[in-house]
Amino acid sequence: NHVPEQNLNFPRIPTEEDIEKSVQTGLPVRLSDKWMLVRRTLDKIWNIYSFFISYANIDKFDPTQYQLPVAQRSELDRWILSELQVTIKEVTEGLERYDSVKPTASIQVFLDDLSNWYLRRSRERIWKPALDTDKVAAYLTLYECLTTLVTLLAPFMPFMTEELYQNLVHSVNENAPLSVHLCDWPQVKEELIDEQLTNETHLVMHIVGLGRSAREKAQIRVRQPLNALYVRVPSLAEEAALYRLSEQVLEELNIKRLLLINDSSDMLSYTLKPQVKVLGPKFGHLVQKILTKFKALDPHGAQEAAKLLLETGSLNFTVDGQQIELTSDEVEVVATARPGFVTAEERGYIVALETTITPQLREEGLVRDLTHFVQDMRKKANFSIEDHIGLAFYTNVELAQMLQDYSSVIASETLADNLLISIDHKDTPSFNEVYRETISPTSLKKLDGYMVEVVLGKL
Repeated sequence: NHVPEQNLNFPRIPTEEDIEKSVQTGLPVRLSDKWMLVRRTLDKIWNIYSFFISYANIDKFDPTQYQLPVAQRSELDRWILSELQVTIKEVTEGLERYDSVKPTASIQVFLDDLSNWYLRRSRERIWKPALDTDKVAAYLTLYECLTTLVTLLAPFMPFMTEELYQNLVHSVNENAPLSVHLCDWPQVKEELIDEQLTNETHLVMHIVGLGRSAREKAQIRVRQPLNALYVRVPSLAEEAALYRLSEQVLEELNIKRLLLINDSSDMLSYTLKPQVKVLGPKFGHLVQKILTKFKALDPHGAQEAAKLLLETGSLNFTVDGQQIELTSDEVEVVATARPGFVTAEERGYIVALETTITPQLREEGLVRDLTHFVQDMRKKANFSIEDHIGLAFYTNVELAQMLQDYSSVIASETLADNLLISIDHKDTPSFNEVYRETISPTSLKKLDGYMVEVVLGKL
């Protein structure tokens, strides 16, 4: 019966606006970066916990009633359990050396992976109505991560971890120790550590991060679908791994196709910029001749030299009869995206995002934005996450037709069992209205100028 949002008693983090207002009133808020980091960590732990118990309560999930071998769970589950074992090992080794810094850093990294990747990737599994094997696996995995984290954090946060332990463990298992501080310390399960899976998952996370950077450069929101992402990675092994796990990249970045390429020249052009301030002290009188060498490169030669520098980290030249080697610290490679693409790259990993938005893609993005707006309205109307609702849209003919085409998607995403889409306010919905809001071009510019009145109701 724990309601986490009612038990979060520590104060919220002041926003930039709060701090600015406090300065203007002569009462500045002085918060150290360390305090802010601790507060965000507490928030992250509590949010993961809140997510788990909210949906576990809806499904009446009792972790003591299910057993599922790790080998039968998804790659995502096996990956986070592998990371959990590594975290247990690092925390244990640190505390045995009376070091509290490295253990807390390890826990922070694991929390980021658990929250920013595992939990986000598992939401659809937990949101689906049927308590099937995959959903049970997600619940069991998240439960094991949470309960282990609570024990690892107990020496650092004795009171908060006790609160979590009592609800997560002791409330469902009367034979469990009375307190988290009476529990055995977690033991590393070496057989669950999978380095290859860890490396492959981190590769996917890295490519997704570059893809998000490219979207930010293009100022295209993630809810707007795009046609293709071109990816170049340094090794054949990484190509194979990325090909196998491409669906994860597509889902995270909302892209239709992922294409692996060996040559990025179709998307990128390169310019080489020798760093004179770095070259001068090292090469002295040869610097001008080195610069002349670069200026003499034709466009094709410059492209090939840039790609070689990106791949190997060095370039070899013969200047004035001397063999010299230039590194990536001494020659900067400036990449410019060709028209229709936005790129991001790091350490030999390159992604190129196709930025053309077709009418079909535009419609899909608009529907996603509208659905997201309805989800926010559900919260304002105090609907529970499991409540099914009535939903009505009043708008113009063009948007009404578009929404009709996507009506099944909208109904599924918003749990709308009764959906009305109309151009006439005389069409009254057959449910009891609870909340009404008008979406104007100023309140949601992503709707491309459309005006929509949205009504939510109880069935």
